[in-house]
Amino acid sequence: MTTGRVLRRGVVLGFGALWWWAVARLLLVPDAGAVEGAVAAGGWGLSLLPVHCMPKARAEGALAAGRWRRTWRVSNARRFTDGA
Repeated sequence: MTTGRVLRRGVVLGFGALWWWAVARLLLVPDAGAVEGAVAAGGWGLSLLPVHCMPKARAEGALAAGRWRRTWRVSNARRFTDGA
């Protein structure tokens, strides 16, 4: 492994340990405060971000732009012209 990869994994593990510490303190310690809440909420919020992003043109199985719009337009036109 390269030094950069080891460093990144160490940082991720450190932040993960910090998040678990904050969550455990919130659950187990009656006087846990705003710092623990902020760390726990911030870590949870970061987990919602799409981390593995790539341009749509390179994504496997990506749909072309406007595909849904064209599909809805055609299906609505058929529905109204077929008498249904």
